[in-house]
Amino acid sequence: MFWQLALLAYLTGSLSFAILLSRLTGAPDPRAGGSGNPGATNMLRLAGRGLAISTLFGDLLKGLLPVLLAAALGLAIEQQAWIGLAAVLGHSYPLYFRFRGGKGVATAAGVLLGLHPATALLALLIWLAVFTLSRTSSLAALVALPLCLPFLAWMQPTALWPMALLAALVAWRHRNNLRDLSKGRERHF
Repeated sequence: MFWQLALLAYLTGSLSFAILLSRLTGAPDPRAGGSGNPGATNMLRLAGRGLAISTLFGDLLKGLLPVLLAAALGLAIEQQAWIGLAAVLGHSYPLYFRFRGGKGVATAAGVLLGLHPATALLALLIWLAVFTLSRTSSLAALVALPLCLPFLAWMQPTALWPMALLAALVAWRHRNNLRDLSKGRERHF
């Protein structure tokens, strides 16, 4: 059952709400404008608050629902975490969109919410604090997830490895942002 759920999570994660919503509404394709990233932040730049919020919630649910399903079926927390990682991999490398996906922040937040809501709340608070100070979404994401891992490891130690890989994946997907941050060229809001 684990492998079937992991595959389902990957396939569900491969649904890109930013691309689908842009096609449904006639908004610009997020891969062709702004940062080129099909995620909520770029949708805010290109299509406005409403589509950005819809993208955010859709992407968050892609991480949350597979984890909740795995929990409901009685899978161990470590298996739930691996299934959540599969959803983020689907978001970042979507089968349906030539493996050109987003950075995985909202989907990772959904995974954290499903695994341990207190950790998800901590990540949100850190993200908000860093964003408020820097006005940079990528920096907030790059700080929030790694800072939450020790708390998650303390509360759910068996989920540490898949969540550490998830944090590494999110950092990898932000490698261009890291370069821009180091050169002072990252976009602010």
